[in-house]
Amino acid sequence: MGSIYLIRHGQASLGAADYDVLSPIGIEQSKLLGQHFDQLGVTFDRCVAGQMLRQIDTGKHALAAMPHAPTTTIDSDPAFNEYHSDKVIATYLPRIIESQPDARYYIENAGQHRKEFQGIFSQVITHWITDESRCDTCEPWTDFVERVRGGLERVLAAAGRGQNIAIFTSGGAITAALQLITHMPATSAFELNWQIVNTSVSRLQYGKGKLSLASFNGQAHLDLHKRAEWLTYR
Repeated sequence: MGSIYLIRHGQASLGAADYDVLSPIGIEQSKLLGQHFDQLGVTFDRCVAGQMLRQIDTGKHALAAMPHAPTTTIDSDPAFNEYHSDKVIATYLPRIIESQPDARYYIENAGQHRKEFQGIFSQVITHWITDESRCDTCEPWTDFVERVRGGLERVLAAAGRGQNIAIFTSGGAITAALQLITHMPATSAFELNWQIVNTSVSRLQYGKGKLSLASFNGQAHLDLHKRAEWLTYR
């Protein structure tokens, strides 16, 4: 059996001018992940990432901490990009503002109001994934899932027997992959999404035409150090 390691990016810069940049904690999380893989003797035959800076840099920092890694090349596939959260928010936030007038304030000041932001954002996502109309202002959830499916199919088509493949991606793409494999409802999948830790590892097994979930949201590389500040979710 081969393995695909779905790795969520390190902590990004919520509330900053550019979210798509690893924070100092995000860089440290990525290095700890690479060191942990190296200590376990885990190496990758191929590495893939979406096109987002936080995904690519997570891979670079992790691989730099793996001196025995056979490859430091990271291939790019836009299928593993995160959904466009700004467009999703712009599309569905007005529905929430109707009953919660302060919702926009918490979205625009996420760095200072993380808890309130998460509450509003969760509502936005619920509207997005349950919307049965064909939205033309953002990528529909069903299209996003199909995009991730295509990326996984390309990875599997190029994979050799028994290989280890790392995919540096984001929480939404991991959620989509989980829904594809487990067939759980999207709302249930996103209940798991909110638990996905930065730089956590979810491992898929492939072989004989089958793809299955072997583990979800592994964070041992962070837990070992007993530093609560290294467990982050955005």
